[in-house]
Amino acid sequence: MTNIAKNTICLWFDGTAEDAARFYAAIFPDSSVDAVYHAPGDFPAGKAGAVLTVSFTVMGIPCLGLNGGPAFSHSPAFSFQVATLDQAETDRYWNAIVSNGGHESDCGWCQDKWGLSWQITPRALMEAIADPDPAAAKRAFDSMMTMRKIDIATIEAARRG
Repeated sequence: MTNIAKNTICLWFDGTAEDAARFYAAIFPDSSVDAVYHAPGDFPAGKAGAVLTVSFTVMGIPCLGLNGGPAFSHSPAFSFQVATLDQAETDRYWNAIVSNGGHESDCGWCQDKWGLSWQITPRALMEAIADPDPAAAKRAFDSMMTMRKIDIATIEAARRG
């Protein structure tokens, strides 16, 4: 029997679950495409033999991509938040998502070409907005509010005043 996680994030796709899973596995560490399941019969969004679900892992989080058809789309109400260590890692993930048909949003958020939202969030930003000095935290927060991709040097400069 297949090893099934107790809790899995199920993401709805319009026929592109395998493409998305392979993209995430290529970009993020501790990520993989674990299994591709084909429909044993016709279903509302496809025919027998078509990819129905894809079991994959994104940075250690078990996910299931369901090719459910066009009835539902992703919303920024759900996002993956990726904590990055430095500007190079921030740039690498952000650029991979945005340059592969995705688009930028505000405050470190971007959306991939499948409509899934990602928060590419440097640890330095989280530390800065949690600074025990309220004025330093506000300066860092106000700086973040003007950004798309987070610039760590600018956040740290704002934190210092």
